[in-house]
Amino acid sequence: MKELTDERLMAEVAGGRLDNLKILFERHHVHVYNFLYKMSRDRMLSEDITQDVFYKLMKYRGSYNGGNFVSWMFTIARNNLKTHYRRNHADNEDLSVLEYRVTDNDEEKTEDYSHLQKALAKLDASDRELLVMNRFQEIKYAELAEITGSTPGAVKTKVSRALKKLKTVYFENI
Repeated sequence: MKELTDERLMAEVAGGRLDNLKILFERHHVHVYNFLYKMSRDRMLSEDITQDVFYKLMKYRGSYNGGNFVSWMFTIARNNLKTHYRRNHADNEDLSVLEYRVTDNDEEKTEDYSHLQKALAKLDASDRELLVMNRFQEIKYAELAEITGSTPGAVKTKVSRALKKLKTVYFENI
């Protein structure tokens, strides 16, 4: 079973073989959690939404149309995070901006990444999201295009521009 592609496993889940969802969970829950954590900086929220993503994969398995599984899964993760912020931060005018928190916990601070985390926090949510998915989660441009509803060329350009912004912000205070 482990040699089956994600798409084949999800097709089987959609067909009623729910036990295959365990394999998909084992393959991808860390990636989903890491993406959500890098966007929200909230461990408990990231754990909750990660569980909800896999619950929704099971609940809406009939809507899986055989496309790229990772793109579909990350689209669900993005939408869940946005929904959370929309519901719980209703006083914010700009719902597209996801809060990016830099924590003060000693265990989470490392010399190597604290400056990078602060620089990421200064970027727009859309730029930060693209960089996290592309550079940290290693999602390819074609998959990012599916997730964001864009074209691979446009995503590549956006990632390049976001990297330039990050570089400027990163080296501002060194």
